[in-house]
Amino acid sequence: MSEISPTALRGAVDLSTLRNRPAAPPEGAPAPGVVDVVVDATDETFGQILELSRTVPVVVDLWAEWCGPCKQLSPIIEKVTRELGGRVLLAKVDVDANPQLAQSFRAQSIPMVVALIAGQPVPMFTGAVPEQQVRDVFAQLLQVAAQNGVTGSLAVDADAEAPSTPEEPELPPLHAEAFAAIEAGDYTAAIRAYEKALAENPRDEEAIAGLGQVSLLDRVQGLDLQAARAAAAEGPLDVQAQFDVADLDLAGGHVDDAFSRLLDLFAQLPSDQRTPVRERLIELFGLIGTGDPRVVAARNRLSSLLF
Repeated sequence: MSEISPTALRGAVDLSTLRNRPAAPPEGAPAPGVVDVVVDATDETFGQILELSRTVPVVVDLWAEWCGPCKQLSPIIEKVTRELGGRVLLAKVDVDANPQLAQSFRAQSIPMVVALIAGQPVPMFTGAVPEQQVRDVFAQLLQVAAQNGVTGSLAVDADAEAPSTPEEPELPPLHAEAFAAIEAGDYTAAIRAYEKALAENPRDEEAIAGLGQVSLLDRVQGLDLQAARAAAAEGPLDVQAQFDVADLDLAGGHVDDAFSRLLDLFAQLPSDQRTPVRERLIELFGLIGTGDPRVVAARNRLSSLLF
């Protein structure tokens, strides 16, 4: 990204419903005195985060537990935030647990990172990016904040150590190749790497999950949500059009909407045309996790439609 502006997302992000929420401090939220610069934000507590953006720029990291690229990007953002010593606040938003925030930011895919300066949204980046790019964008964010009079700082404990992160085991070569490709935005290469890993070990659960995640990212890349929804509305039995919207919904954290769309499509199609929809549903179930209650409910409905 070459230039960021606090007006760039006006109209694309609607935070109006969150501005007048009670300012009850969220768990671990900033308060007078020494604070943590990394907090979890929720639908209920985001009003306070908006107010804090009048003092310091706030970086909002929209993520989900099932999102592989989120697990790459989030630790980098936390690291850079802590190094700035209170000049930036990082608000982490689990889109599955906070659907109103996901909808307000219109998160078509995650990870999605947006900043707030004096309550105004500022685009940063979508998808996993290298650490140096994160640093460059943070530096630019501070410049834009200063231009808009947001130059405060949060009081942090200089002697406190950042939470230690356990050292992660070294990735197998093909997994490392896939992660590097994702960071570079080359989803096709990442898919190939995961497919090679599965050819060597078909039971490699990490490769199965990674392949599903990067395949979803590859499918939604370049899709326009409004155009996709219009095509799906015009062709209720157009399988690809419904797939596109379901993918966008899932990538944006709207899991139930994605499942309902595909299950409704499955129910309406002739029996000899249902297989691709069933296979896509099973793929998406694997992305979210077989134990997730939303997956359990969708599986039960799929079974009732099959028998």
